Amino acid sequence: MAIHVPKAPGFAQMLKEGAKVQHPAAKMIVMASHMQEQEVGDGTNFVLVFAGALLELAEELLRIGLSVSEVIQGYEIACRKAHEILPDLVCCSAKNLRDVEEVSSLLRTSIMSKQYGNEVFLAKLIAQACVSIFPESGNFNVDNIRVCKILGSGIYSSSVFHGMVFKKETEGDVTSVIGAKIAVYSCPFDGMITETKGTVLIKTAEELMNFSKGEENLMDAQVKAIASTGANVIVTGGRVADMALHYANKYNIMLVRLNSKWDLRRLCKTVGATALPRLTAPVPEEMGHCDSVYLSEVGDTQVVIFKHEKEDGAISTIVLRGSTDNLMDDIERAIDDGVNTFKLLTRDKRLVPGGGATEIELAKRITSYGETCPGLEQYAIKKFAEAFEAIPRALAENSGVKANEVISKLYAVHQEGNKNVGLDIEAEVPAVKDMLEAGILDTYLGKYWAIKLATNAAVTVLRVDQIIMAKPAGGPKPPSGKKDWDDDQND
Repeated sequence: MAIHVPKAPGFAQMLKEGAKVQHPAAKMIVMASHMQEQEVGDGTNFVLVFAGALLELAEELLRIGLSVSEVIQGYEIACRKAHEILPDLVCCSAKNLRDVEEVSSLLRTSIMSKQYGNEVFLAKLIAQACVSIFPESGNFNVDNIRVCKILGSGIYSSSVFHGMVFKKETEGDVTSVIGAKIAVYSCPFDGMITETKGTVLIKTAEELMNFSKGEENLMDAQVKAIASTGANVIVTGGRVADMALHYANKYNIMLVRLNSKWDLRRLCKTVGATALPRLTAPVPEEMGHCDSVYLSEVGDTQVVIFKHEKEDGAISTIVLRGSTDNLMDDIERAIDDGVNTFKLLTRDKRLVPGGGATEIELAKRITSYGETCPGLEQYAIKKFAEAFEAIPRALAENSGVKANEVISKLYAVHQEGNKNVGLDIEAEVPAVKDMLEAGILDTYLGKYWAIKLATNAAVTVLRVDQIIMAKPAGGPKPPSGKKDWDDDQND
């Protein structure tokens, strides 16, 4: 399996950002992890680890003489059984998603896996951002939580703003507007330029004065027309000419320049504006509205804040502080997973114990179920159960304790009927504790989809009855010399 790694972030993120996976079987698993990212937004590592374990154990089954169809059938039966058992393992449900304290305790586990040590602070930050814009209708949109990264200070200086925050300064003299009416232009804020070049012959000083006056009057008329519609904030996607800036200051209009088209589109969606391609006066339907727009300072960085308190369309921005860009990128990924976990909870409030407790209980029950199955599929069903051990095993190895000891302890405790007991990663010796009391909880939907997608990926690889080669198809590549063969004559 050849992986070219452009950065060194989380595995799923690395694959998302273009790691070139050559091996077709690995590609299938990567696709399953992408689907988990789209469907759930978290649990991508679970899919990779679990699908890998399933394939590894399938190899053992094939070596002892089972046919591929029997392995596939056993895996699919076991997957259905896992989905039947999963609702029994639910240990609690989220009661009130508008309570910041409760939400932050539920998001902690998701963030802990990426930012161990900072999870309490970050969970509270994300909970504040999510709860503040959670609409009455219950349709939560992940895109409504933005992250603005500002270098400097430390993580604990991060804060939440209601509205949009841009790392920009205002162009003109006006730095604050309350009850903003916003005109958005995707073109430069400048006068019209003729497409053909022309030569103007000026003989007297009076002609020179009149020549520039015509351009000034035209610009004045354009800005006056925009101001007369009631617009007091102009957002432009291009450069701002000095003359246009002068007239914007004259009519007391705040001017903000956003270089990113993506930011411009997001702002239009937030404030309800239409981006105009030419400098024409906007009609009332094309203008956006916002409670206030003002220039502020975070650390030594100037930011423009569009404050917006409207229900069902509000946006929250988490302003992240950190000493390095890499650190802030990692925290941004943790925030992304936290926000996705909140969205999952709005769809289904059920929670299952984390820390390997759910996996061991599933393994125990599916093994017992496998014993009752008469056909050859029972071997595949038992191996499917064994694959669940990969998760607590990985947790134990990452914590630096002996995996086999931990797994045998977990099985012993679960055999007594304590289904919420998982691995205690903070103990320096192999130890277990109650995950519900410790507050280490996973979402029910996240587990449901992860098991389904990992099984589908493993079964798809098994279904291909040729040997999957890691060699790309096709003949030799053409020589990558000069593109134009005529060029060598000019040398």
